[in-house]
Amino acid sequence: MTAPPRSPAAELTPLVLIVLAGFLSIGIPLPALALYVNGTLGFNAVTVGWVVGIQAFATILTRQVAGAYCDRHGPRKSVLLGLPLASLAALFYLASPFMPTPVASLVVLILGRLIMGPAESLYLTGTMTWGIGRVGPQRTGMVMAWQGIAMFAALGMGAPIGVAVQQHWGFAGIAAITFVLPLVGWAIATRMAPLAARAASAIRLSFFSVIGLIWRYGLALAFAAMPFAIITSFLVLMYGTRNWEGAGFAIAGFAAGYVAVRLFLAHLPDKMGGMTVGAVSVAIEMAGQLLLWQADTATLAFLGTLLTGIGFSLVFPSMGVEAMARVPAHARGVAVGSFLAFVDVASGLTGPVVGLVIGLYGYQASFIAGAAACAIAILLMASGRRRVPVS
Repeated sequence: MTAPPRSPAAELTPLVLIVLAGFLSIGIPLPALALYVNGTLGFNAVTVGWVVGIQAFATILTRQVAGAYCDRHGPRKSVLLGLPLASLAALFYLASPFMPTPVASLVVLILGRLIMGPAESLYLTGTMTWGIGRVGPQRTGMVMAWQGIAMFAALGMGAPIGVAVQQHWGFAGIAAITFVLPLVGWAIATRMAPLAARAASAIRLSFFSVIGLIWRYGLALAFAAMPFAIITSFLVLMYGTRNWEGAGFAIAGFAAGYVAVRLFLAHLPDKMGGMTVGAVSVAIEMAGQLLLWQADTATLAFLGTLLTGIGFSLVFPSMGVEAMARVPAHARGVAVGSFLAFVDVASGLTGPVVGLVIGLYGYQASFIAGAAACAIAILLMASGRRRVPVS
């Protein structure tokens, strides 16, 4: 007797849990990295920005390699390789505090960050491709939305966890939990069946083939993602200069706003159009950045991060709707992978660039930079409104 078909939710849930575990191993170290590099090792905000951002550069450079590996060997093997690689990166984190000099500690830490880049690229490309194969390309948006919730929920939850672990067990504790979490995801993946060979070949990706069609919407997404990178990289240091408590709680506020909107309003881009919802979303995000710029209490700063999360939540699916409308149906899987690269670019560039801004004008200026990025995103959306979709 044939078993009844599983629902899309049942098919995607284990992959969402894998992404959650993998991205907790990224989110938990983020605030701790700033405290460790600046407070313990004694390096400046520019160095903090590079340490945070260099993982994204490593991810960008390995997206195509990960996609090719996924196409050749299947998404399951891509996930099963990427997650242990993330645990290997954590071993470099663990070794860093035991180095004899701050410079040596920094070098070892950077090596770990460089390894974490291809690790993320392998398991995220694998889970996205695996998800599309399990529920069908007609539900690509659902895969993006569910895994997006897992990613940003993990990054948001990771902030207060990371601050707490850093305070009680130091950076070695951060490294230990970062080592364990990807192995939890790996254990889940080992219990899942691979895609059939025919399904795996049907979703084979070629990373750069549709960039020319979607660059405008990907670039708008990249600029809209910069405030998130600013908050995760520098908010905890800004709180420290103000002697405020609750930086991790404020970052969790971003995640709460993001997840709540995505859970209850994710249908709006399909119903009202990606351009309209995207522009309104980024305007809300910009308001959050301006509130953070003017915040003179921790309460106002929390409200600023909450507004930023609410605004950013629907930017990815909104721009995804517009991008997918301009890509032929057989190339939509490629567009998903290309879209991820634009977020990588934003994550990689934001830390170093905004670190320079902070060095010149202070931490408050970082949120002016975030508001300016939102304004550019809105302009890109407005210019894209005139474009004619591909039939």
